[in-house]
Amino acid sequence: MELFVFSLFALGALVSALAVVSHRNPVYATMSLVVTLVCVAALFLMLGAPFIATLQVLIYTGAIVVLFLFVIMLLNIQREEHSAPSGGAQRWAAILMGFVLAGLLFGLFWRAHAGAEIQPLTEDQVSLTRLARLLFTEYMLPFQAIGLLLLAAVVAATVLARRPDGRITAPGEESK
Repeated sequence: MELFVFSLFALGALVSALAVVSHRNPVYATMSLVVTLVCVAALFLMLGAPFIATLQVLIYTGAIVVLFLFVIMLLNIQREEHSAPSGGAQRWAAILMGFVLAGLLFGLFWRAHAGAEIQPLTEDQVSLTRLARLLFTEYMLPFQAIGLLLLAAVVAATVLARRPDGRITAPGEESK
């Protein structure tokens, strides 16, 4: 039963992640990102890390995706009507890189199954105390940098949405 639930959420994450990168409508792509992040949170929950799963839902799905939707609505991005002509070289390079990635993943799985038995996670590996200690000591600079990057993204979206007279362009309102 556990394998079935894992496969269900893994497949859901994979399909919705493909929808994120392939959908032309940015709102639908962002909503597919929400589904992807919720499926990944369920996988974290199955791994025995409920705190990480909760953070995944609250921070990524609840805050960052809402920020993405805010920026999309603020900038009034429309669905792409005409796609640029895709070059043959770019398509073949993407197909080649897809096969390289598939080969690397196959080699990784092959080596993982040829090795020793996978050990279950210990209490120390999923401990909230250990996570907090790592986050606020060793990973403090990246943690602060991500916060600064998100702040810069909000400021940049607001600046891009301004009209020459200083007003912010409302969704559906044409800039002159």
